[in-house]
Amino acid sequence: MQLGKPTLDVMAKTVFQLKGRESGKVLVGPNRGVDVSVVGIGKGQVMVASCDPISFIPSLGPRDSALMSVHEVASDVATSGIAPRFAMFDLNLPPHVSNSLLSSYWKSVHETCKSLGLSIVGGHTGRFEGCDYSVIGGAAFWTFCQSDRYLTSAMASDGDDLILTKTAAYGATAVLSRVFPRRVRRFLGPSLFREAARYLPRMNTVNDSLTAVKVGIHGYGVTAIHDVTEGGVYAAVLEMANASAVGGIVDVESIPVSEETSQVSKLFRIDPLTSLGEGSLVIASRPDKTKHVMDRLRSNDVQATVIGQFSSRVQGVRGREGNRRARIRYPARDPYWQAYSRGLRKGWN
Repeated sequence: MQLGKPTLDVMAKTVFQLKGRESGKVLVGPNRGVDVSVVGIGKGQVMVASCDPISFIPSLGPRDSALMSVHEVASDVATSGIAPRFAMFDLNLPPHVSNSLLSSYWKSVHETCKSLGLSIVGGHTGRFEGCDYSVIGGAAFWTFCQSDRYLTSAMASDGDDLILTKTAAYGATAVLSRVFPRRVRRFLGPSLFREAARYLPRMNTVNDSLTAVKVGIHGYGVTAIHDVTEGGVYAAVLEMANASAVGGIVDVESIPVSEETSQVSKLFRIDPLTSLGEGSLVIASRPDKTKHVMDRLRSNDVQATVIGQFSSRVQGVRGREGNRRARIRYPARDPYWQAYSRGLRKGWN
């Protein structure tokens, strides 16, 4: 059985097609590569929402697991250019999770939400047979804004520059280096390992999105934002291009891969361009505003690199390496999942 998200074909025949009762208030519903849903609530206002699994990874511990989980959902909502404000959590805990572990996990959820300005308004908590680590439930976050103030990843347009924040395989590097610290440290050495170990707290992209849109949105700056998750940089670019009905060119050699990520990729035999990229964003920007967007990000210590351009004259997304161009195809699977599972099976630590 393939781990991670089902194939696009399966999703197209189920989740993207079978959506319950139709409503004219649903402005943005389930769709490939779109991070948020948008519902009109009247008087020129909309609700922007997203949901994701939440995790408890024993080797990370309850506090860091909760921190990472909250950041992942909050980062999705923030790709709209609006800060998340409200949250609900569903905790389906394994029977062996003690009250002490639950308390530590929830305290971190509370503290992380508070730091992001999020109010927790409800949810469900229980222990159930058949539940196990690492996915222990889900969370939904939402916010409100004027109907002309939000972005989605389907709003990129012809001629937009494509910006990548941070580096490729950011999430894979963050998690693998923390879940298997001894093995990664031996392979990377102490200096690079210290760098990789710093990735996890930096996976939050809420401020990155909100910083980018300060330049302006739509025709005045940022047109679309998408977080880099399963399938890495390639999947994120393809999802944004497909959602926006444009093609594009990616300068493959310009995609930054840090030295620590390069070494982690060698150790776990993963391709950094198609591996979990949580913590990075792809941002579409009007070309005359790109420098301003990048300056804003860099002034907040966020690495930003132009890696390509969207174009309606190109079918699909093409990768350029030197004089060669080749079509970039959606990754059949994210190698991170196999690497993670293989490490657990072999008892690495």
